[in-house]
Amino acid sequence: MFEIVFLGTSASAPSAKRGLSAQIVKHDEFRFLIDCGEGTQRQILQSGIGFRNLSSIFITHGHLDHILGLAGLLSTFMRWETIEELNIYSGRWALDRIHDLLYGVVLRGGQPPIILNLHEIKPGVFFETEDFTVTAFPVFHRGSDSLGFKFEERPHRPFLPEKAEALGVPFGPIRRDLVDGKIITLADGRKVGPDDVLGPLKPGVRLVYVGDAGRTEDLAAVCQDAEALVIESTYLEEEAEMARQFSHLTAKMAAELAVRSNVRQLVLTHLSRRYREKDVLAEAQAVFPNVQVARDFDVYSFKQEG
Repeated sequence: MFEIVFLGTSASAPSAKRGLSAQIVKHDEFRFLIDCGEGTQRQILQSGIGFRNLSSIFITHGHLDHILGLAGLLSTFMRWETIEELNIYSGRWALDRIHDLLYGVVLRGGQPPIILNLHEIKPGVFFETEDFTVTAFPVFHRGSDSLGFKFEERPHRPFLPEKAEALGVPFGPIRRDLVDGKIITLADGRKVGPDDVLGPLKPGVRLVYVGDAGRTEDLAAVCQDAEALVIESTYLEEEAEMARQFSHLTAKMAAELAVRSNVRQLVLTHLSRRYREKDVLAEAQAVFPNVQVARDFDVYSFKQEG
């Protein structure tokens, strides 16, 4: 299961109720901060999440409304000693700006008292654990080397408790051994293998995050059949020409992508202050019913159905 906490949902500039782009994706003990707009560290504290284990940051692109909060966050980490190592992942252009911000402004040419790693990433898997992977994919947006991120649990064979009970497999670690692919021996000497109690292989949960984007034609494949698509919705269709000019999406465009990609749930973020939330929602729902407009501090959980 993946969980996403929205810390900032406003486009370009903060509003009275919405901070700049930032969200945290959780999976078990892992926490990933995606983008870090101005004021993100305060949003983290106000959300109650805190800074523990928040050592990996994924940046979609290098525009200032997505990276300025890194300066304050690093400054806090240096003083509170809550993080020993900070890893920032992004494309080359964004990393160059981040380097100038952190080393030129915060550190003033010095070295940080914590381990600070700036990782250049290209499309493909760049972070993986036993249970899930994170894949970067290219996103078109005003010439910057923008990236989106797909969080995907590894395929697995579900445990079928009714079969285990029918075979007399007791509760406890012995069932975990079967899930791990081991053959176990019951008290009466019978042997039970994984094939006896596991179902067919199923794909894992997929959460796709798209930051600022100017088109969707090249995103359908990566979003295909995802449990959730989180994507920007800066404009309404009545100002589609302005959206094209500034390389952003309308709510309708995001919803049409959700339909083409057969996603289960659509969550819109990066909203302009020029629109009412209910109007953004109405435009998207006319195309794709299962859609929400994220607000700051909203929390969504995504797990496999069935």
